[in-house]
Amino acid sequence: MPHFICTTCGTQYAETNEPPNRCAICTEERQYVGWGGQQWTTLDELRRTHRNTVQQMEPGLTSIGIEPDFGIGQRALLLRRPEGNILWDCIARFDDALAEMIVASGGLSAIAISHPHYYTTMVEWAAAFACPVLLHAADRQWVMRGGERIEFWEGETRKLPGGLTLVRCGGHFEGGTVLHWPDGADGRGVLLSGDIIQVVQDRRWVSFMYSYPNLIPLPAAAVERIVAAVEPFAFDRIYGAFWGKVVAVDAKSAVHRSAERYLRALGGPS
Repeated sequence: MPHFICTTCGTQYAETNEPPNRCAICTEERQYVGWGGQQWTTLDELRRTHRNTVQQMEPGLTSIGIEPDFGIGQRALLLRRPEGNILWDCIARFDDALAEMIVASGGLSAIAISHPHYYTTMVEWAAAFACPVLLHAADRQWVMRGGERIEFWEGETRKLPGGLTLVRCGGHFEGGTVLHWPDGADGRGVLLSGDIIQVVQDRRWVSFMYSYPNLIPLPAAAVERIVAAVEPFAFDRIYGAFWGKVVAVDAKSAVHRSAERYLRALGGPS
């Protein structure tokens, strides 16, 4: 039986003879059902209609995407480390050629995902590389295809080998997570943020939302919590969820001034 994939958000479901009646991710208020109605595909079909793209971002960091654009359109980030490579966030399509490229780079020791919109085909990736998928336990209910390699973590941080840290920020989702890479940006530090901290079109700034497509803001307390969660970590650069969305320098200051602007707009503390 196939594992159907929602074409709007890219979520893969447990195997069924027929597509599910609805996508639980898309019918929730943070997402949406496509204007043409609920539609499904499969990984085999994606391999026929789309291709993967790969781009080097900086030493040790590679972006992996899909062309033409699929689902939400996020990229995954392959963080190459002597202690074991980490795939940050996930995309729906991968094939043997991409798997061979990753194996040649050292394989994967783990997959870590910022929030449920990017779970996609995580179970397929984990099986291909025999590695765990690290998800925050607060988002357990949004796993639409379970698997023995999914590992739920709890608390506010999770240390990974090589000085990496998963940081629970909340906000967009209760378990919303970013990854701190202290050696990135020539030792000045990097955040891989998904869209928990969203790099916006003016890349000197970031933003924070409960729903991006439906433009539902977060309350002041949630924004303050996100800023407080990343405050202990040094970082000069942020890689967001999408191609080109990078705060290249002075990223920690960008988070601070962006939060101040956001809070002013809400009428909260500045």
